[in-house]
Amino acid sequence: MSAPAVPSRPVVGIGVVIWRDSRVLLIRRAHPPRAGEWSLPGGHQELGETVIETAVREAREETGLDIEPKGIVTVVDAINRDADGAIRRHFTLVEILAEAPAGEAVAGDDAAAVRWADLEEIDDLVAWSETRRVIRLAAEMRGRGQV
Repeated sequence: MSAPAVPSRPVVGIGVVIWRDSRVLLIRRAHPPRAGEWSLPGGHQELGETVIETAVREAREETGLDIEPKGIVTVVDAINRDADGAIRRHFTLVEILAEAPAGEAVAGDDAAAVRWADLEEIDDLVAWSETRRVIRLAAEMRGRGQV
């Protein structure tokens, strides 16, 4: 089996921090990277698709919800290296804040499960520190009325 191809440029991914009242929606990832972990819905941006269009599409595909995007929370670089330090993957993740005022969240597409979580639960549920940071940043933005 040959080694995976080394990327020639970063891949743009969109994460969606979906809120309803004081709770954020998490998905349990069904596929790598981070399979089995609780995370944010999201995925790859497609050619010709805006960041917001990607957020709306990915939220619908992974959770069944129609969202109301409110703005950009932050951008995260996720760079994975092998034992020798060579880059194996590089994702540029644009994190979007959104509201989902109605509808039932259901696992679909790349999600094995979905759940609404209070901020107090995030440290126990979410393994990746960057995802925890993004959720808290989005909560602060909501609290200050920035979006």
